[in-house]
This record gives sequence, C-alpha cells and structure tokens, in this order.
Amino acid sequence: MLNRREIVDRHNPRIIRAESNSPLSIGNREFGFSCDFTGLQTFPEAYETPLGTQSNWGWHYTGRPNLYSEKDIVYQSYKTYGRQVKYPMKPEGKQEAYHWLRQNPHRLQLGRISFRFLTRENRVIQSDEITEIKQKLDLWTGIVESEFIVDGVPVQVKTACHSDHDIVAVQVLSPLIKEKRMEVFTLFPAPDVTHNSWSKATQPDWDRNDRHQTDYQSLSDKAVLFTRRMDEDQYEVRWDWNQGSLQQTGVHEYTLIGDGRSEYLEFAVSYAPKTPTNEKPKEVFESSRTYWEAFWQSGAALDFSGSIDPRAMELERRIVLSQYLCAIHSGGSLPPQETGNMYNSWFGKFHLEMHWWHGAHFPIWGRKEYLEKSLEWYITILPLARELAESQGYSGARWPKMVGFDGKQSPSPVAPGLIWQQPHPMTLAEMCYEVNPKSEFLERYQSIVFEAADFMVSYAHWDEKREAYVLGPPLIPAQECHYIHESMNPPYELEYWKYGLEIAMNWAARLNKPENPLWSKVATSLAKPRYEDGVYLSHENCLNTFTEKNHDHPSMLGALGILPGTLVDSEIMRNTLYKVKEVWDFESAWGWDFPMCAMTATRLGERELAVDFLLMDATKNTYLVNGHNYQRTGLTAYLPGNGGLLTAVAMMACGWKGGSDHHCPGFPQDGRWSVKWEGLHSLL
Repeated sequence: MLNRREIVDRHNPRIIRAESNSPLSIGNREFGFSCDFTGLQTFPEAYETPLGTQSNWGWHYTGRPNLYSEKDIVYQSYKTYGRQVKYPMKPEGKQEAYHWLRQNPHRLQLGRISFRFLTRENRVIQSDEITEIKQKLDLWTGIVESEFIVDGVPVQVKTACHSDHDIVAVQVLSPLIKEKRMEVFTLFPAPDVTHNSWSKATQPDWDRNDRHQTDYQSLSDKAVLFTRRMDEDQYEVRWDWNQGSLQQTGVHEYTLIGDGRSEYLEFAVSYAPKTPTNEKPKEVFESSRTYWEAFWQSGAALDFSGSIDPRAMELERRIVLSQYLCAIHSGGSLPPQETGNMYNSWFGKFHLEMHWWHGAHFPIWGRKEYLEKSLEWYITILPLARELAESQGYSGARWPKMVGFDGKQSPSPVAPGLIWQQPHPMTLAEMCYEVNPKSEFLERYQSIVFEAADFMVSYAHWDEKREAYVLGPPLIPAQECHYIHESMNPPYELEYWKYGLEIAMNWAARLNKPENPLWSKVATSLAKPRYEDGVYLSHENCLNTFTEKNHDHPSMLGALGILPGTLVDSEIMRNTLYKVKEVWDFESAWGWDFPMCAMTATRLGERELAVDFLLMDATKNTYLVNGHNYQRTGLTAYLPGNGGLLTAVAMMACGWKGGSDHHCPGFPQDGRWSVKWEGLHSLL
C-alpha cells in the first residue's frame, strides 16, 4: 500500500508572491472559484489569469435565446462525392448573426468576492504594499490557507468550497477586522461577451452597469439574498456572515463591514440558479475535508520517490496536481471548456474533440463516475445530433464540435469541418464499461454508440477504383492547419473510424442486438494511411507534412498510441515518431501533443523517448505552480494537457489491453526510475 497522504502532501502548491498566471482554485466538479494570494479575488489587476467564479449551470444569452439561428448565417457548400454539403464556416454576409451564434450561450462570471484593506488614514492599500505572503493549497483537504502582512498587521485566511453545493466559505483572523480596516465586498459584472475574438474576451466586463440588475433582500441581520437579472436569464446568490453589517457601495457592489467587537470573521457565499443552499462555514469546511480525503484514498496512485532521474519528482508533482484540477474542472455534468471553471476560453463553450483528453483518464485511474456524469449529456443532445447529420444528408447522429450546454454547433472557420470527435463518446463509454462491465450501462448508453456509428458509415465513401472506404474531403484533420476541401484520409481519423465501429459491433454482440451490416463492411475496408519516404503523412494529399506543415498537432501519431494502430505499420510509425521529434515545431503544438507522442513511443517500446516527450522542455508543456498546463498569454490554463498527462502516465505505468507488458512499459529499465503504482487500469 502506498502512503497516499505523503505523496499528496509533498506537492501542495505554495505561493510567496502574486503569481500572475497561477491563482489557486477550489471547486466541486460543477462549480469553481479561483483566488489570489489573499484567499479571495482581491487584486485581479495583479493577475493575467482572470480570477473566476463559474459553474456548469450559469449561462447567458445576450438579448434572448434564439435571437439568431443557423438560418441567419451564410453557409459554405463543399463538393462531397457528387453532391454539395453545407457547413457554417465563414462570417460572410450576416456577421452579427455569425458572431452572436459563436458567443451564445456563454458562461457567466458569477461574481467577485474581495477584501478591501485600509490604512489608518482610510486609504485603500494596494497589492504591492502587502508583504510576507505565505499561501498553501492543502490538497488533502481542498482548503486554501493564506497568511500575509497588511500595514504591519497579520492576516490569516482559510477558503473552502462545499463538495455538493456551490458555496464558498471563508474564515478570517486579523486585528484589522476589529479595527474596521478590513472589509469584504462582492461585485457583479455585466454578462455580455466583450470581443469577437475568444482570446480577447476572457475578462469580465465591469463597466456596463446598465446591462444587468442586482436586487437584494435581507433574510436576517446577518444574511442577504441577491437576485441577478440579465436579459431573460437570472440566478441567485446568498451571503451569510457571523458579525457586522452589509452596505451597498456601488451599483452592483455590496460591502460587509465588521462590528469592531472581534478579530474573527467568517462567512459563506452560495450560488444557485434559484434558492441557494444555506450552510454554515464550518459545515462547508468539513464537507471539503471529507470529500478530498475520500478522493485521494480512492482511485489510483503513483509514487516516484525511489527514482534517481532528476525529472521524477516534477512528473509526480504534475500527476498529483492534475488529478486535483481535473476533479474540480473536468468531472462535472457537462464536457468541460479548456479552462474549466477558471475563466472563459472560446466564450465559455466546450470542444467535444477535446472531451477524450479531458476525461479518458478517469476510468483508468479508477474514477469512472467522474466521466460518466458528462456522458449523460450526449443522450440529451441526440435529437440535435440527428438533425445535424440529416441536414448534411447523412444517417445517424453527428456530434458538433464547439458547443454550449444547449448542444448547438457554433459557426467557425474550423470547428464544423472536424470529425475526430465522432468516436469519442463511444470510446469513453467503452472505457467506463471495461472497468466495470454491467449490462445496465450498455443499455443506458447504446444510443450514443449505435447512432454515432451509423453516421460514421454514412460519412465514409466507397472508392470503386481502390476498393476501399475513404474519409473526406471535405474534412479538417485533428491537425487543423489543413484545408477542408483538400484533406483526405488522415491516419488518426482512419484508425479511429475503424476503432469506433468495432466498439459498436462489440456492444451489439454484448446486448444480443443486430448490428448495422455496414459497420463491419466499412471497418474492414477502410483505406490504409498514406506514407512517403518511410513516414506517414498528415493526410493523403499532404506531401509537405514535414516541411511546410510541420506545426500544430502531429496527429498522425495518434493512430498508434492513443489507438492500437491496426491500420498502420509499426516501423513506419517509428520512423514517423523520430521524424516528428527531429523537425516538428513544438512551440506551435498544444499541451496534449506531448502526452500523445509519449503514448506512441510507449506502444513502440521506445521507453526513453516516451519520457523525453512527456517532459519535453517546451512552452506549451509548462506546468505552473498551481498545476495548470500553460499555453500562452490569454490561455494560461489548458486542461486537455493535464488530462492527457494522466492518461499517458497510466499507460506508461500499466500498459494497454492486449499488451504484453503491464509493468512500466513506458519507463526506462536502467535503474533511474522507481515507479510504484496501485489502482490503475490498462488503456484500451
């Protein structure tokens, strides 16, 4: 048995300054709250990463739902084997409708909770005046502990989130409270997206007071209920405290001022669509302690403490923090956005082609219930997925790419052309089934498997000349720098089509139901990926893969690594892997590309290379002090990297189904690595 408490405790994030890119976060899968070094959101101007309060239920439509529909935008038609298929790709014509549909619904910033520190002369103290900062996130309890000095006076703060309700609780001890030189305020922002570019629309709008309404109702002398209204949307916020009184200090700002009789202040702020839960701060803290201890005691664990490779402890740190962050941000009832509940990226919408990277690790780490929550969502959007397939002349259900909670596809220059999200739900469902095979699970999720497969065989085209089924054009591969009208037979998508159809056939057999005969026909007759000069190409028509197109995702590697690679030759893939390492522009890659390359190296028996890829020194393979996978300015948290890391490490430690080595096939066996693990499951 591993000493799990010891493993976790040695990687508690510790902060001694304002880490601009690394606010700490707490949450409960459906809700997240990030804080600066004060334990609240006191100095957002000192942070590049927005300090967010977000949920899976808090969404907004500017104006109203259905202000525009896809009928209001211009579609582009692409020749598709004798017919034209329409995709909403460009903002031509009605640009207002195009951008509204991209931006709506968008996830709400639910409000900011901050301290206000005052000098004896009543001047507001700034962040650079605060000294002796000591902050720790206790991973075992989920509690943020913050200490610092303000104007020569010590302050101690503890912050926690309830495990089942969207409540932030805070306990503060400081002479400043008794001196009435510490105040706490909440401030609510306007709801609208401020820019057509997702990368410039991450910050909340604090200026448009006329675009929203905040009403409050006193529940007692120490409790108030806020009702937030914006267009046709609304939610409620409850604030309970132990001492002092609340004053309105701005149009959408309310400040709690202590009564001067005690150095101790505690309060709880609860968020909900309607009727927030009332829990005492003590109950919130206890809930957090109980939940996180149970989390760390369940599922899988790894211990690298016996290793002498200097990278081992950094890898262990990334693993521990990624488990924590994915539990908060990627384990809820919706597929997560790339930045989770930290702040909005791509207008708060989630990308279904990323769902595998966010969630595939959960079942193989013994936590399938975290993934199963978001699998349910696919059942709810099946009618829309069927409509999308039918609108393009296909059968079955076609999953969109960039969506909000409503499941409607967003217009985009790239998103509608992607296809690799199609087998994701079937694969994720299969992973959940494999670790806990029950017939009720098959019954529950059969529709998302079978109807996805029906689209896949409808989408594949029979090429008489080569006597094989081909994919595209039109399509855009996972390596998104290719043109929709040129791309054909990318290796990863070909392999994934075969893999997904085989899952559908297995499910039909398990359920004793007849399968669509085309599933087998297409799966066994797909074209082989093209290669030139001993390496696989990005797609069949891309002869300049390793010269002009050696950027973005090297997704051809996914055909053997993420997937078992039954359509590819292992030696050609080995050549491809080494070619990628030699010439690829990894500064243009993304966080999940590094674990993807490590997985390919692992299946090929290239142990050293697997570790080198996983821990490559590259900007987008940076893991900050808070554990988030940094990509670039404006995208300082990227959860597909964290999820991909966990999946790759599990495979490197435990192997894969059908593999011959289930003891560290991805780690060198020269004595530098000591990898102890328990509770892992093999990758499919």
